[in-house]
Amino acid sequence: MTLLLLSGCGSISSTVGDFPSEPAPTKIANPADGYRLEPGNRVRVIVFNEANLSGDFTVDPAGNIAMPLVGNIAASGVTAKVLSTRIEDALKRDNYMQVPNVAVEVQTFRPYYVLGEVRQPGEFPYTTGMTVLSAVARAGGYDYRARQGEVVLVRPVDDGQKEYRATERTPLLPGDIVKVLERRF
Repeated sequence: MTLLLLSGCGSISSTVGDFPSEPAPTKIANPADGYRLEPGNRVRVIVFNEANLSGDFTVDPAGNIAMPLVGNIAASGVTAKVLSTRIEDALKRDNYMQVPNVAVEVQTFRPYYVLGEVRQPGEFPYTTGMTVLSAVARAGGYDYRARQGEVVLVRPVDDGQKEYRATERTPLLPGDIVKVLERRF
């Protein structure tokens, strides 16, 4: 009986869950660069010298935006740069403009998630410049059981997800998952 009690004492100061060995990237590019649009994202389309064609649009559930004159343009799964080229091509193809100049800005990104030992875990809207610490703060701060200072960061990649060891200063990208692990006393 005593042996069982003592064997449990060895894990008192350990952490529940393991940290990945690879550290998270500390520098990230502009989140809009390379960001692939998906249904629900809002974009601002600017057709230079054509205020009637410019405006804010939402990618619909079918993955399109509905532009004046040219109708639906496929937007899901492509970057803002590709979408601007598609809009230019549609304006040329339908002879509405000879040399259109279009810019697309991403207005809303996919949300990020905070799980584990925080006061209010959940889904939160992403804003540019976020860090792990600002995400934890948005989730109500660390719970009393939380291991503070380091988290597991799960980042979407082309073929699935990748886990990193992250600090509070690690920058976030849209769709990231922050897992705050539990510590034992």
